[in-house]
Amino acid sequence: MLKVQEIREIIKLIDHSSIDEFTYESEGTKVKLKKNSTQNTTAVLAQPAPVAAPITPAPVVVESPAKPVNETVAKEEQKASAINDETLHKITSPMVGTFYKSSSPESPAYVQVGDKVSVDGVVCIVEAMKLFNEIEAEVSGEIVEILVNDGQLVEYGQPLFLVKAN
Repeated sequence: MLKVQEIREIIKLIDHSSIDEFTYESEGTKVKLKKNSTQNTTAVLAQPAPVAAPITPAPVVVESPAKPVNETVAKEEQKASAINDETLHKITSPMVGTFYKSSSPESPAYVQVGDKVSVDGVVCIVEAMKLFNEIEAEVSGEIVEILVNDGQLVEYGQPLFLVKAN
């Protein structure tokens, strides 16, 4: 059976991804997560109830903090125009996983905006199934923008960094 902390972690990962619905079933326990159009994530935990004492779990609702619409739209438009800039090289995620800007919470970030990178220089780590994969720059240049947050779930092919190539 999943622990509460594990369910919270799954909710956080689903909330930060483009996945709309997620179902996990193991040993008769079923967890189903579904996003509403208002970006709320609902988790329902169902497990086989003993005949003598049926259990009806209450849904867990995690609400995203509301941001002003104008601010959010402006940031998304700015990010979209930067991503579509043909002069910039995109470093993309080679796998689905969790993005980390450093090797440990105490360590400094591999790169920051304005840093120079080389072709084989490590820019971040993507963790998938407890395997930490170092991601290399693929191009020499300067980091112009970091497109994801530390600890964020990333998809295969998702742009992580924008680099102004030399």
